[in-house]
Amino acid sequence: MNPVTTASHMLIGGDLVASESGDWIDSIDPATEEVIGRIPAGNARDVARAVEAADRAWAAWNGIGVAARAEALRAFGRKILERADELLEVEVRDTGNTIAPMRGDVRTGVEGINYYAGLAYELKGETIPATPGNLHFTVREPYGVVARIVPFNHPVMFSTARTAAALMAGNSVVVKPPETSSLSALILSEIAREALPPGVFNIVTGTGAGAGAPLVRHPGVKRIAFIGSVETGMAIQRMAAESAVKHVTLELGGKNPLIAFPDVDPATVIDAAIAGMNFSWQGQSCGSTSRLLLHESIHDEVVAGLVERIRAIRVGDPMDPASQMGAINSKNQHDKVLRHIAAAREDGARLLAGGGRPDGEQFRKGFWIQPTLFGDVEQSMRIARQEVFGPVLSVMKWSTLDQAIAIANATDLGLTASIYANNIDDAFAAARRVRSGYVWINSVGPHYPAMPYGGMKNSGTGREEGIEEMLSYTEQKAYNLAMRK
Repeated sequence: MNPVTTASHMLIGGDLVASESGDWIDSIDPATEEVIGRIPAGNARDVARAVEAADRAWAAWNGIGVAARAEALRAFGRKILERADELLEVEVRDTGNTIAPMRGDVRTGVEGINYYAGLAYELKGETIPATPGNLHFTVREPYGVVARIVPFNHPVMFSTARTAAALMAGNSVVVKPPETSSLSALILSEIAREALPPGVFNIVTGTGAGAGAPLVRHPGVKRIAFIGSVETGMAIQRMAAESAVKHVTLELGGKNPLIAFPDVDPATVIDAAIAGMNFSWQGQSCGSTSRLLLHESIHDEVVAGLVERIRAIRVGDPMDPASQMGAINSKNQHDKVLRHIAAAREDGARLLAGGGRPDGEQFRKGFWIQPTLFGDVEQSMRIARQEVFGPVLSVMKWSTLDQAIAIANATDLGLTASIYANNIDDAFAAARRVRSGYVWINSVGPHYPAMPYGGMKNSGTGREEGIEEMLSYTEQKAYNLAMRK
């Protein structure tokens, strides 16, 4: 084993600890299949200890007030930035994502922390004129213990930016990182131990069954937030309901459309299609626009250009800044993507680029798949309906707006959508009708500050990244004061 970090323990109640069982899980570099570290194999007893520690901590954390919490979170962010280079290298080696765009992940995580610290004084209630002469008002109180379950595509960013709202609202947090990419969480454990009071921020590593399920089922966890697949999200809803009535928010998968109108320059559409697929992290993003809906008048020119561009994407060592695409996160995910590619070919989609392992000695080991393009995709095909979560783009053709909207809305997912049109009336006509929670017009990919992010249909419940997320980690308490005079 060639460890990429000396960090080796998870964080429970302010202590850096191994699993109670003494068991460990190897971390595998997706680009080489080498063991680059190990994480504690947390179990139900570790989860129980973390929840108990969080339960002991949250009241005092809430009691210090919003200004003190905001300053503590900003200090946490500064400590994270001090180890940004270390976190970046570990994250790239552990996820397979390319280093150039991943440079922003640590910064984005800290920006999320600072954003919610800046919203401290928005944790306010309301006065309500329910009756004359009396006083009726509400306050917001934290849930107490919050669980945050993190996906493998951006572990450190989601462990920070997506816990900040809960912490700012006065909750304590138990983070369950992804079992395939948890090494950065071990570094984060060391940082949080220095920066935050014991028990306020806890990390339990392990498998979904070993640590994730006990966390979801724990009756002391009232509030759960998850980013990941639809199947796991639905399982979390079921498990949560088995032990208590809980508030669960889910940001789940997407089979997201990019609709290109005939008045858009084909070169612009090609650039957008490449950007929207997030090839820099192998298409492993819930928001990737993996269905390209082209008007028939520009279809052939765009497809020809896409074939050339996709074949030219430089697949290589994720640590090389020149690499434009890295390795799939794990063997399980690699095999899943290959099954989707095989199903697309079986259903009659036309393979235009990619579809297999890249050529070359460096790709003999590792979880590599070429950037892949399918044409002649019909709605009846599985590739048109099922999320791949990999570097696979499907092209579909339309002739009328009604047809484009029907294709766009024909899946049970609705996370993002992108509309490209020079005519603003066309753009808004499409945007209003598409059933997606986050819509770009003449752009694709960015998450904008304070804009609520989340999906419709089976793409999830709740919204994140704005003030709505922070308020969702509070409960309203109503006071009714009857005046005697």
